[in-house]
Amino acid sequence: MMKIYTKGGDKGNTSLLGGTRVPKYHDRIEAYGTLDELSAFVGMLRDQHISCYYKDNLLSVLEKLFIIESMLAADKPENIKTLPKIREKDILFLEKQIDEMNELLPELKMFVLPGGHPIVSYCHICRTICRRAERFTIKLSRDFEVDDLIIKYLNRLSDYFFVLGRKLALDLKVKEVLWNRY
Repeated sequence: MMKIYTKGGDKGNTSLLGGTRVPKYHDRIEAYGTLDELSAFVGMLRDQHISCYYKDNLLSVLEKLFIIESMLAADKPENIKTLPKIREKDILFLEKQIDEMNELLPELKMFVLPGGHPIVSYCHICRTICRRAERFTIKLSRDFEVDDLIIKYLNRLSDYFFVLGRKLALDLKVKEVLWNRY
């Protein structure tokens, strides 16, 4: 039986993919840990009463997030060689989804605030966690090699969550919460 606990992290360190021990506050841990948090919220969004079409798209996102987490957890470039990769087609998929949803949405003339419906709020939570993961990944890339497509994917993914929130508000027939600057 595989034990979940190893006791290896009891003193504040953990192992990267490849065996290198680092503190749990290491930039790699911050980056892929935030992606893990994002995955949990994407799972919660996927569990809501939304169409199977969106659920399938979100499952694809979860699979890509797991790939990115693995790539960021690898301590050396040779440990990435056997891992699946993020490809340009993954980014194009998000762009296509964004464009298709945007065609059905009213023109955006004001800032949209989170809220209006719990499902819409989950989209905004995913968006903001994705932005944080993107920032941590960019920070990591200053000292370690990070595939540029990972940063590009995360940037596009946060846009996807924003537009998905707007589209789901439309589908749910709830009024978007707009920022009234006066």
